[in-house]
Amino acid sequence: MNGDDRRTLKVSVISPTRVGFEGEAESVIVPAYDGLMGILYNHAPMMVLLGDGELVIRDGEEEHRLHVSGGFLQVVDNVVSVLAEEVGTL
Repeated sequence: MNGDDRRTLKVSVISPTRVGFEGEAESVIVPAYDGLMGILYNHAPMMVLLGDGELVIRDGEEEHRLHVSGGFLQVVDNVVSVLAEEVGTL
C-alpha cells in the first residue's frame, strides 16, 4: 500500500506543558474514565473523559506508550485529539 491507501488516524496527545505525540497511527488504546477503549479508522465521533493509565499508539510495527491522567479525548473524522492534564513517558 502506498501512503494514500493506508487507513490511518491523525493523533495528537498534548498537555498544558508538553506534546506527548503528534503523528499517524492505525490504532489507539486509551484509558477512558470508565475503562480501556480502542479506536480504529472510521470510528464514530465521540468525546470521553480520560482516566489515569497507559495510552498505546500503534502504527504497523511501531508502538508508542504514554502515561496520561485527566482531561478528555475527542474523535472526529479520523482525528484523535487527547488533551490530558498530565502526559508522561513510560
